[in-house]
Amino acid sequence: WVLAEQVAEAVRQRWPGAVLAVWAHGALAHNDDDGGAIELTVVARGRGAGPVPAVRRIDDTIVTLDVIDADACFDLALALTPAWPLAADRFVTGRPLYDPDGWYGRLRDAHLGRLAEIGDAAFAAAARLAWCEASAARSRAIQLAEWCDTDGAMHTLGVARLATALVDGLLTRTYFRSAADGVSRAGLGSANLTELAERLTAQAADLADRGFPVDGSVEDLVA
Repeated sequence: WVLAEQVAEAVRQRWPGAVLAVWAHGALAHNDDDGGAIELTVVARGRGAGPVPAVRRIDDTIVTLDVIDADACFDLALALTPAWPLAADRFVTGRPLYDPDGWYGRLRDAHLGRLAEIGDAAFAAAARLAWCEASAARSRAIQLAEWCDTDGAMHTLGVARLATALVDGLLTRTYFRSAADGVSRAGLGSANLTELAERLTAQAADLADRGFPVDGSVEDLVA
């Protein structure tokens, strides 16, 4: 936290008129800090204002500085994408380091208000996109294994596990603290290709029941 506050103060001092807020998210915001990484977001008053996005190792700690203008940040907070279970955490559990006008609180309220408005159909539509990514990644992992590319297969299996976890997160409106947290909470940390297939089959049935089948025709695709 000392280092995070030093970075926030440096940003405020160097760009006093350009920065609306600085907040921490990720492990530090959850008090899961292990000294390995700090994730900060700087909200600028306009596009191109304030610092540029950067990452450095400072005192053996990786510090990532994301920079986004206020309008774009609100757009992200109100958007529902297949990555929502991972993206939502920074809007819900962030910890402001510099926020004289209470900007982050308004952003969080806007995000939560938007979620209350979004119907189940929108979450199911996003989940179908995540499901297709998961299924494609699983198939790719099988192909790589057949080609004896063990490293590639293991990496792609990880991609498939995460995408499958995102489907669960979207269908249950559950956000994750990190990719690792999502895979763990979905019970997919050690899932093999067969177990992934079983989970994907169950998810496909759930999506079909919700009116968002994963299978269809060319006409369905271009409708």
